[in-house]
Amino acid sequence: MTTTTKAKPRERLLAAAEELFYREGVHIGVDRLCEVAQVSKRSMYQHFGSKDEVLVEMLKSRASHVMAGLDTAPDALPRDRILTVFDSLHAQALTPDFFGCPFVSVATELKDREHPASVAARRYKLELTAFFEEQAKLAGAADPEVLAVQLTMMFDGAGAFSVVRGGASPAARTAVEALLASQGI
Repeated sequence: MTTTTKAKPRERLLAAAEELFYREGVHIGVDRLCEVAQVSKRSMYQHFGSKDEVLVEMLKSRASHVMAGLDTAPDALPRDRILTVFDSLHAQALTPDFFGCPFVSVATELKDREHPASVAARRYKLELTAFFEEQAKLAGAADPEVLAVQLTMMFDGAGAFSVVRGGASPAARTAVEALLASQGI
């Protein structure tokens, strides 16, 4: 007989936070978060000092997961590694539950650049930009730093466009390919 182990309260809170903050926004209440996570408020406060702390930890966890996913093909050419990021975004944007980049959403919704969750979101965007810059350097780009910022902007813009449009567009990949070509990649 097989038994299933229920996730621990901390993990359930982070999973509920990822779902709720992404789908409903960061201003959901502690009661709603605890209800979806199936934990008491007391339990939440034993694991996290506040709802904001749950949000920050969820963003850090999500960022770690996303950045680890970028290393799934370490032997791929840098150009292909960059394009894979945009192919992944395209695939996500085709799903009905795509609401854009959760990091951009959190930072935009909070409207406070110094909020710990905004800082966590910015840190992730800097990591993504660093990934693009590293790949651009490996590929011999004329100006890897500028290209990395352009790619991050394309990523965020493609995500926002997909939300507004209600789906994905191959135009983002075409634009990225043009940027790469303009840098000799």
